[in-house]
Amino acid sequence: MNKTPYYITTAIAYTSGKPHIGNNYEIVLADAIARFKRRQGYDVFFQTGTDEHGQKIELKAQEKGITPQEFVDNVAGVIRGLCDQLNVSYDKFIRTTDKPHEKQVQKIFKRLYDQGDIYKGAYEGMYCTPCESFWTESQLVDGKCPDCGREVKPAREEAYFFRMSKYADRLIRHINDHPEFIQPVSRKNEMMNNFLLPGLQDLCVSRTSFKWGIPVEFDEKHVVYVWLDALTNYITGIGYNADGDSTEQYKKFWPADLHLIGKDIIRFHTIYWPIFLMALGEPLPRRIFGHPWLMMNGGKMSKSKGNVIYVDDLIDFFGVDAVRYYLIHEMPYDNDGNATWELIAERTNSDLANILGNLVNRTISMSNKYFGGVVEDKGVQLTPEDSVIDEDLKKTVTGAYAKVAEKMESLRIADALTEIFGIFKRCNKYIDETEPWVLAKDEAKSERLATVMYNLVEGIAIGASLLEPYMPETAEKIAAQLNTSLRDFDCLEEFGLYPGGNKVTDKPQILFARLDMKEVEKREEELTAAMLAAAGKEAADTGTGASEAEKASIEDTAGGSGKAAVSQGQAPIDIEAKPEITYDDFAKLQFQVGEIIACEAVPKSKKLLCSQVRIGSQVRQIVSGIKAHYTPEEMVGKKVMVLVNLKPATLAGVVSEGMLLCAEDAEGSLALMTAEKPMPSGAEIC
Repeated sequence: MNKTPYYITTAIAYTSGKPHIGNNYEIVLADAIARFKRRQGYDVFFQTGTDEHGQKIELKAQEKGITPQEFVDNVAGVIRGLCDQLNVSYDKFIRTTDKPHEKQVQKIFKRLYDQGDIYKGAYEGMYCTPCESFWTESQLVDGKCPDCGREVKPAREEAYFFRMSKYADRLIRHINDHPEFIQPVSRKNEMMNNFLLPGLQDLCVSRTSFKWGIPVEFDEKHVVYVWLDALTNYITGIGYNADGDSTEQYKKFWPADLHLIGKDIIRFHTIYWPIFLMALGEPLPRRIFGHPWLMMNGGKMSKSKGNVIYVDDLIDFFGVDAVRYYLIHEMPYDNDGNATWELIAERTNSDLANILGNLVNRTISMSNKYFGGVVEDKGVQLTPEDSVIDEDLKKTVTGAYAKVAEKMESLRIADALTEIFGIFKRCNKYIDETEPWVLAKDEAKSERLATVMYNLVEGIAIGASLLEPYMPETAEKIAAQLNTSLRDFDCLEEFGLYPGGNKVTDKPQILFARLDMKEVEKREEELTAAMLAAAGKEAADTGTGASEAEKASIEDTAGGSGKAAVSQGQAPIDIEAKPEITYDDFAKLQFQVGEIIACEAVPKSKKLLCSQVRIGSQVRQIVSGIKAHYTPEEMVGKKVMVLVNLKPATLAGVVSEGMLLCAEDAEGSLALMTAEKPMPSGAEIC
């Protein structure tokens, strides 16, 4: 085992309100990585925390009639409490209102100003309050914020700026020389093509229109802009000192081995943050991974729609490890994942209750029934087939660690967990192959039966040891029921370490009980109703009200089954009728299911995305004006409706060989048409 330092961070959570399950996914993913690295023998430092400054928080505090500090204290407590509920093993929880952090941010700002990287000017443009970002007219998408799609307003204020272009070429070289720096590769391509190669504008790094921020020490009417404040937590949290007297901890752990962040803030972490570090003369982090989003029925969560899922509600109903399992297992490497109460319940029943829980329970029960709980390896195979079966089991069990470690190194965490459950599936198959209940009927086969039971217990013990980073409480419970300890990872490729003569527990506990789907639905409906009531009350209390679309959503949900995401709550709309056609006209159109396998923004276009669409055995290039509604990453993996026999056309210099069909509402929002049930690429739509 080595003691190599390993520093992992998450993005710090913004304290504007209680985070939903999509926000909690990241911290669980990071915890699994941190725990795995510790079990491998690394000296791990795992940092998370909260981002607590900005205009949005100042406004929310005013609405509540409390100070910004009181507001963030409350929310930061909630966020940290959720981390603890999820059994997250962070080493430090940093807050950007921590005085040591604030002092270092002031020093960093002054140092960058003194060396000419920051200068004073004025900013005039379109401002998005939720994102706390200025935009030029050319950067807007349909007149709205390109990041969040909300309304922007003209604003002008004195500000300090950072000279981003000074370091752009150096950053481009670094990215090209270090292909592992930005992952997945789709995120790297997006940053290079959409931001770095077209040229960087100088970045606004101070504000004067609000006060809730870290004051610029030499010009206190300015406060430090949120990104220079927030991003530097990764170094201030481990002892960086802008004066040059950094701590031994900083020297030990920096540069970070992994920044784990959501894909929506990839630009800030892969462009702004590295350039800040270059200006400070510090090494860049080794790897930045922009993970996908966790969606609710394929769409973003909204309180007003009643479709937000909170992790503490899930933990109360399913248990912490069932929630951890779902969050880790169901998120793809690159594409967005999906969460519903029904899906979590189904995964709990199928994987946790059936595959894992049932295996542990019946193995212990059979050990008690046949041998009084005593487990011994007699090393007996009665037939050549027995030898083949035993060796195949051992090969699967002892070969799992290398496969899991490889998946973890490439950050394919869900795939790693699947490999571990491969052990448990193989053990279940082993029971079916060896039929212990049949062996138990023949006294002459007692030693073979003992061998079978030993092999099962040993397989489960190794599987539980591998499972600990992902489901720590469950792994410990399994080890306790087997009357053993979880093993170090350097022992997992050796079969037969479970001590012969050891006795399993005489009262096996159910790890995961099967869930009644009606009870799951009932609980979901109760929480949805409460959420909608709270959303209505909040709107009434603040005087903001809800939009017409939100009101329709609330009304539709309250009067339905409680599954808010099933109905989007949109009022029906009428459109102008087109001329009537015959069936022969319709029959000329060829519609097929297409799978989007790659997508990128069309250079120099504000509206166009270029998708590579697999239709049967062919791949077509299709250009669509949907950039305002979907990111390239969101497009990949979707099964969509394609008009195949449309004459090719050239759009913005790019050839398009078909059309993706969308629905459009009264506000101009688009939604791709997808199949209700899984359908193969190329399936005819008729």
